[in-house]
Amino acid sequence: MPGADGGGMDAARRPDDADHGAGSVPERAAATGGLDARQRDILAFEGRSWRDPARKADAIRDELGMSAARYYRLLGALVDSPDALRHDPMLVKRLQRQREARADARARRTIPHGHPLA
Repeated sequence: MPGADGGGMDAARRPDDADHGAGSVPERAAATGGLDARQRDILAFEGRSWRDPARKADAIRDELGMSAARYYRLLGALVDSPDALRHDPMLVKRLQRQREARADARARRTIPHGHPLA
């Protein structure tokens, strides 16, 4: 049986198979900026220009295979990730500024505490 004794084609594939082992995870992470393929796909997707939120939501489902809610949860975590910042600093900084602007706008809309309404 080829490969059972360590010879044949299996022996030639062993270095490639090692890429999937636990010892190679840091090497792969360093080569990709510490991000996995899905995280890189999310950043690339978010870097595209979207004029219509409905089309973007459809594209999230079609291209990334996840709901918009899941996408935005993952994107929110990526915005805080140092690995994502190293991978695409301009995009991540822009997303951080947008998030801060939305938080500031929400804070201005809220009713201040300690003052009676009537």
